[in-house]
Amino acid sequence: MRALQFKAYGGPEVLEWDEAPEPHAGPGQIRIAVRAASVNPIDWKLFNGAMAGGEPLAGTAYLGYDAAGVVDEVGEGVTGVTVGDEVFGRGQNTQAELAVLDSWAPKPPAIDWTVAAAAGVAGETSERGLRLLGVKEGDTVLIDGGAGGVGAVAVQMAIARGARVIASAGESNQDYLREIGAVPVVYGQGLVDRVRAAAEGPVDAVFDIAGKTPIEELIAIAGDPSRVLTIANFAAGGAGVRVTGGSADSRAMEALAETAQLLSDNKLVITVQTFPFDRAAEAYQVSQSGHVRGKLVLVP
Repeated sequence: MRALQFKAYGGPEVLEWDEAPEPHAGPGQIRIAVRAASVNPIDWKLFNGAMAGGEPLAGTAYLGYDAAGVVDEVGEGVTGVTVGDEVFGRGQNTQAELAVLDSWAPKPPAIDWTVAAAAGVAGETSERGLRLLGVKEGDTVLIDGGAGGVGAVAVQMAIARGARVIASAGESNQDYLREIGAVPVVYGQGLVDRVRAAAEGPVDAVFDIAGKTPIEELIAIAGDPSRVLTIANFAAGGAGVRVTGGSADSRAMEALAETAQLLSDNKLVITVQTFPFDRAAEAYQVSQSGHVRGKLVLVP
Protein backbone atom coordinates (compact mmCIF):
# COMPACT_ATOMS: atom_id res chain seq x y z
CA MET A 1 0.00 0.00 0.00
CA ARG A 2 0.97 3.67 -0.06
CA ALA A 3 1.26 5.85 3.03
CA LEU A 4 2.37 9.34 3.98
CA GLN A 5 5.81 9.09 5.56
CA PHE A 6 9.06 10.84 6.43
CA LYS A 7 12.63 9.67 6.91
CA ALA A 8 14.11 12.81 8.47
CA TYR A 9 12.81 15.66 10.63
CA GLY A 10 12.04 18.99 9.02
CA GLY A 11 9.27 21.00 7.41
CA PRO A 12 6.45 19.73 5.18
CA GLU A 13 8.99 19.18 2.41
CA VAL A 14 10.19 15.99 4.17
CA LEU A 15 6.83 14.26 3.54
CA GLU A 16 6.52 11.52 0.92
CA TRP A 17 3.49 9.58 -0.37
CA ASP A 18 5.16 6.24 -1.03
CA GLU A 19 5.05 2.46 -0.58
CA ALA A 20 4.76 1.13 2.98
CA PRO A 21 4.08 -2.23 4.69
CA GLU A 22 0.43 -3.18 5.11
CA PRO A 23 -0.87 -3.00 8.70
CA HIS A 24 -3.23 -5.65 10.08
CA ALA A 25 -5.94 -5.53 12.73
CA GLY A 26 -4.86 -6.93 16.08
CA PRO A 27 -7.15 -7.96 18.96
CA GLY A 28 -9.79 -5.30 19.58
CA GLN A 29 -8.97 -3.45 16.35
CA ILE A 30 -10.36 -3.11 12.84
CA ARG A 31 -8.66 -2.23 9.56
CA ILE A 32 -10.20 0.09 6.98
CA ALA A 33 -9.61 0.97 3.37
CA VAL A 34 -9.16 4.69 3.91
CA ARG A 35 -11.46 7.10 2.09
CA ALA A 36 -10.21 10.18 3.95
CA ALA A 37 -7.88 11.02 6.85
CA SER A 38 -7.61 14.26 8.79
CA VAL A 39 -4.67 16.47 9.70
CA ASN A 40 -4.03 17.27 13.36
CA PRO A 41 -1.36 19.60 14.81
CA ILE A 42 0.28 16.64 16.56
CA ASP A 43 1.23 15.33 13.10
CA TRP A 44 3.45 18.25 12.18
CA LYS A 45 4.89 18.32 15.69
CA LEU A 46 6.03 14.77 14.94
CA PHE A 47 7.65 15.39 11.57
CA ASN A 48 9.33 18.65 12.63
CA GLY A 49 10.96 16.84 15.55
CA ALA A 50 9.21 18.72 18.35
CA MET A 51 8.28 15.44 20.06
CA ALA A 52 11.69 13.80 19.58
CA GLY A 53 13.49 15.17 22.63
CA GLY A 54 16.47 16.03 20.46
CA GLU A 55 16.99 12.45 19.31
CA PRO A 56 17.51 11.73 15.58
CA LEU A 57 14.84 9.84 13.66
CA ALA A 58 15.50 6.11 13.37
CA GLY A 59 13.98 4.63 10.22
CA THR A 60 10.72 5.63 8.55
CA ALA A 61 7.85 7.27 10.45
CA TYR A 62 4.17 7.62 9.57
CA LEU A 63 1.40 10.09 10.33
CA GLY A 64 -2.29 10.26 11.15
CA TYR A 65 -4.56 9.65 14.12
CA ASP A 66 -8.05 9.52 12.60
CA ALA A 67 -9.72 8.46 9.37
CA ALA A 68 -12.91 7.21 7.75
CA GLY A 69 -13.28 4.23 5.43
CA VAL A 70 -14.67 0.78 4.73
CA VAL A 71 -13.88 -2.09 7.10
CA ASP A 72 -11.84 -4.81 5.36
CA GLU A 73 -10.38 -6.68 8.36
CA VAL A 74 -11.78 -7.36 11.85
CA GLY A 75 -9.51 -8.25 14.74
CA GLU A 76 -9.97 -10.93 17.38
CA GLY A 77 -12.65 -10.18 19.96
CA VAL A 78 -14.32 -7.39 17.98
CA THR A 79 -18.11 -7.50 17.79
CA GLY A 80 -20.76 -5.29 16.24
CA VAL A 81 -18.84 -4.53 13.05
CA THR A 82 -18.26 -6.55 9.89
CA VAL A 83 -16.27 -6.32 6.67
CA GLY A 84 -17.93 -3.80 4.37
CA ASP A 85 -19.20 -1.48 7.13
CA GLU A 86 -18.58 2.24 6.73
CA VAL A 87 -16.95 3.73 9.84
CA PHE A 88 -14.86 6.59 11.17
CA GLY A 89 -12.55 6.61 14.14
CA ARG A 90 -9.16 6.91 15.76
CA GLY A 91 -5.98 4.95 15.28
CA GLN A 92 -2.35 5.46 14.29
CA ASN A 93 -0.65 5.92 10.92
CA THR A 94 -4.05 6.61 9.37
CA GLN A 95 -2.76 8.80 6.53
CA ALA A 96 -2.46 5.80 4.25
CA GLU A 97 -4.46 3.60 1.89
CA LEU A 98 -5.06 1.11 4.72
CA ALA A 99 -5.24 1.95 8.42
CA VAL A 100 -5.94 0.22 11.73
CA LEU A 101 -8.45 1.83 14.10
CA ASP A 102 -8.56 1.31 17.88
CA SER A 103 -11.92 3.07 18.36
CA TRP A 104 -14.69 3.75 15.86
CA ALA A 105 -18.36 4.43 15.19
CA PRO A 106 -20.61 3.84 12.17
CA LYS A 107 -20.40 6.64 9.62
CA PRO A 108 -23.83 8.28 9.34
CA PRO A 109 -25.04 7.54 5.77
CA ALA A 110 -25.68 11.19 4.89
CA ILE A 111 -22.27 12.39 6.10
CA ASP A 112 -19.46 12.85 3.58
CA TRP A 113 -16.30 10.77 4.00
CA THR A 114 -14.19 13.88 4.52
CA VAL A 115 -16.41 15.19 7.31
CA ALA A 116 -16.43 11.79 9.01
CA ALA A 117 -12.64 11.60 8.78
CA ALA A 118 -12.41 14.98 10.51
CA ALA A 119 -14.58 13.87 13.44
CA GLY A 120 -12.42 11.28 15.21
CA VAL A 121 -9.79 13.20 17.16
CA ALA A 122 -11.94 16.33 17.41
CA GLY A 123 -14.98 14.44 18.67
CA GLU A 124 -13.09 12.39 21.26
CA THR A 125 -11.12 15.38 22.52
CA SER A 126 -14.21 17.58 22.78
CA GLU A 127 -16.24 14.95 24.65
CA ARG A 128 -13.36 14.30 27.02
CA GLY A 129 -12.82 17.97 27.85
CA LEU A 130 -16.49 18.76 28.38
CA ARG A 131 -16.98 15.63 30.50
CA LEU A 132 -13.96 16.34 32.71
CA LEU A 133 -15.20 19.91 33.20
CA GLY A 134 -18.67 18.61 34.07
CA VAL A 135 -20.36 20.89 31.53
CA LYS A 136 -24.13 20.63 31.79
CA GLU A 137 -27.32 22.32 30.68
CA GLY A 138 -27.47 25.97 31.71
CA ASP A 139 -23.71 26.41 32.16
CA THR A 140 -21.77 29.23 30.57
CA VAL A 141 -18.54 27.95 29.00
CA LEU A 142 -15.57 29.64 27.36
CA ILE A 143 -13.94 27.69 24.54
CA ASP A 144 -10.60 29.43 24.06
CA GLY A 145 -9.72 28.72 20.43
CA GLY A 146 -13.18 27.96 19.05
CA ALA A 147 -12.67 28.11 15.30
CA GLY A 148 -10.16 25.30 14.72
CA GLY A 149 -10.77 21.61 14.28
CA VAL A 150 -11.27 20.65 17.92
CA GLY A 151 -12.59 24.02 19.04
CA ALA A 152 -15.49 24.18 16.58
CA VAL A 153 -16.59 20.65 17.53
CA ALA A 154 -16.32 21.48 21.25
CA VAL A 155 -18.47 24.59 20.74
CA GLN A 156 -21.24 22.62 19.04
CA MET A 157 -21.05 19.66 21.43
CA ALA A 158 -21.37 22.01 24.43
CA ILE A 159 -24.35 23.76 22.84
CA ALA A 160 -25.97 20.37 22.19
CA ARG A 161 -25.65 19.72 25.93
CA GLY A 162 -27.56 22.90 26.68
CA ALA A 163 -24.64 25.15 27.60
CA ARG A 164 -24.21 28.76 26.56
CA VAL A 165 -20.88 29.05 24.78
CA ILE A 166 -18.53 31.99 24.47
CA ALA A 167 -15.70 31.25 22.05
CA SER A 168 -12.52 33.09 21.14
CA ALA A 169 -10.91 33.37 17.72
CA GLY A 170 -9.25 35.94 15.48
CA GLU A 171 -11.14 38.80 13.82
CA SER A 172 -11.65 36.83 10.59
CA ASN A 173 -13.47 33.99 12.38
CA GLN A 174 -15.96 35.97 14.47
CA ASP A 175 -18.82 35.43 11.99
CA TYR A 176 -17.96 31.71 11.76
CA LEU A 177 -18.29 31.40 15.54
CA ARG A 178 -21.73 33.01 15.34
CA GLU A 179 -22.71 30.56 12.59
CA ILE A 180 -21.98 27.57 14.84
CA GLY A 181 -23.88 29.08 17.76
CA ALA A 182 -21.25 30.71 19.96
CA VAL A 183 -21.00 34.22 21.34
CA PRO A 184 -17.73 35.32 19.69
CA VAL A 185 -14.89 37.26 21.31
CA VAL A 186 -11.51 38.21 19.86
CA TYR A 187 -8.57 36.49 21.53
CA GLY A 188 -5.49 38.33 22.73
CA GLN A 189 -4.88 41.22 25.11
CA GLY A 190 -8.06 42.25 26.93
CA LEU A 191 -9.69 38.82 26.61
CA VAL A 192 -10.71 38.70 30.29
CA ASP A 193 -12.75 41.89 30.03
CA ARG A 194 -14.33 40.88 26.71
CA VAL A 195 -15.38 37.49 28.07
CA ARG A 196 -16.83 39.01 31.24
CA ALA A 197 -18.84 41.48 29.17
CA ALA A 198 -20.13 38.70 26.91
CA ALA A 199 -20.95 36.37 29.79
CA GLU A 200 -23.07 38.87 31.73
CA GLY A 201 -22.51 36.68 34.77
CA PRO A 202 -20.20 33.91 36.00
CA VAL A 203 -18.34 31.60 33.63
CA ASP A 204 -18.73 28.03 34.86
CA ALA A 205 -15.91 26.40 32.89
CA VAL A 206 -13.02 27.26 30.56
CA PHE A 207 -11.84 24.77 27.93
CA ASP A 208 -8.44 25.85 26.59
CA ILE A 209 -7.96 24.46 23.08
CA ALA A 210 -5.24 26.73 21.72
CA GLY A 211 -2.83 27.09 24.64
CA LYS A 212 -2.07 30.70 23.76
CA THR A 213 -3.82 32.71 26.49
CA PRO A 214 -1.82 33.10 29.73
CA ILE A 215 -3.20 30.54 32.16
CA GLU A 216 -3.61 33.21 34.85
CA GLU A 217 -6.14 34.97 32.63
CA LEU A 218 -8.15 31.82 32.07
CA ILE A 219 -8.21 31.16 35.83
CA ALA A 220 -9.41 34.75 36.38
CA ILE A 221 -12.26 34.15 33.93
CA ALA A 222 -13.32 30.90 35.58
CA GLY A 223 -12.72 32.06 39.14
CA ASP A 224 -10.91 28.88 40.16
CA PRO A 225 -8.17 26.70 38.60
CA SER A 226 -10.34 23.59 39.00
CA ARG A 227 -12.80 25.02 36.48
CA VAL A 228 -10.14 25.32 33.75
CA LEU A 229 -8.99 22.45 31.54
CA THR A 230 -6.37 22.56 28.80
CA ILE A 231 -5.31 20.23 26.02
CA ALA A 232 -2.52 22.51 24.81
CA ASN A 233 -0.71 24.20 27.72
CA PHE A 234 1.20 21.38 29.38
CA ALA A 235 2.79 23.69 31.95
CA ALA A 236 -0.61 24.72 33.32
CA GLY A 237 -0.75 21.88 35.81
CA GLY A 238 1.58 23.85 38.05
CA ALA A 239 -1.17 26.44 38.47
CA GLY A 240 -3.72 23.83 39.52
CA VAL A 241 -5.35 23.55 36.09
CA ARG A 242 -6.27 20.11 34.76
CA VAL A 243 -4.20 19.05 31.75
CA THR A 244 -5.52 16.19 29.63
CA GLY A 245 -3.80 14.33 26.83
CA GLY A 246 -6.19 11.41 26.59
CA SER A 247 -5.09 7.92 27.66
CA ALA A 248 -6.71 7.18 31.03
CA ASP A 249 -9.14 10.09 30.64
CA SER A 250 -10.49 8.87 27.31
CA ARG A 251 -13.77 7.06 26.66
CA ALA A 252 -13.20 6.93 22.93
CA MET A 253 -15.93 4.55 21.77
CA GLU A 254 -18.61 6.44 23.73
CA ALA A 255 -17.28 9.77 22.51
CA LEU A 256 -17.35 8.68 18.86
CA ALA A 257 -20.88 7.32 19.26
CA GLU A 258 -21.98 10.72 20.61
CA THR A 259 -20.18 12.47 17.75
CA ALA A 260 -21.90 10.24 15.17
CA GLN A 261 -25.29 10.99 16.70
CA LEU A 262 -24.67 14.75 16.62
CA LEU A 263 -23.63 14.50 12.96
CA SER A 264 -26.77 12.49 12.16
CA ASP A 265 -28.99 15.00 13.97
CA ASN A 266 -27.38 17.98 12.18
CA LYS A 267 -26.28 19.34 15.55
CA LEU A 268 -22.64 19.15 14.49
CA VAL A 269 -21.29 20.65 11.28
CA ILE A 270 -17.59 20.31 10.49
CA THR A 271 -16.06 22.62 7.90
CA VAL A 272 -13.39 20.83 5.86
CA GLN A 273 -10.74 21.76 3.32
CA THR A 274 -9.44 18.81 1.32
CA PHE A 275 -6.11 17.93 -0.31
CA PRO A 276 -5.02 14.79 -2.17
CA PHE A 277 -2.41 12.74 -0.31
CA ASP A 278 0.28 13.63 -2.83
CA ARG A 279 -0.23 17.32 -1.94
CA ALA A 280 -0.08 16.72 1.82
CA ALA A 281 2.79 19.18 2.20
CA GLU A 282 0.42 22.01 1.20
CA ALA A 283 -2.11 20.91 3.82
CA TYR A 284 0.56 20.91 6.50
CA GLN A 285 1.75 24.37 5.51
CA VAL A 286 -1.81 25.59 6.10
CA SER A 287 -2.02 23.73 9.42
CA GLN A 288 1.24 25.20 10.65
CA SER A 289 0.03 28.72 9.85
CA GLY A 290 -2.31 28.46 12.85
CA HIS A 291 -5.23 30.07 11.03
CA VAL A 292 -7.32 27.03 10.12
CA ARG A 293 -11.10 27.17 10.12
CA GLY A 294 -12.45 23.70 10.82
CA LYS A 295 -10.41 20.73 9.62
CA LEU A 296 -7.92 19.86 6.89
CA VAL A 297 -8.50 16.46 5.32
CA LEU A 298 -6.40 14.28 3.01
CA VAL A 299 -7.97 11.99 0.42
CA PRO A 300 -6.36 9.16 -1.61
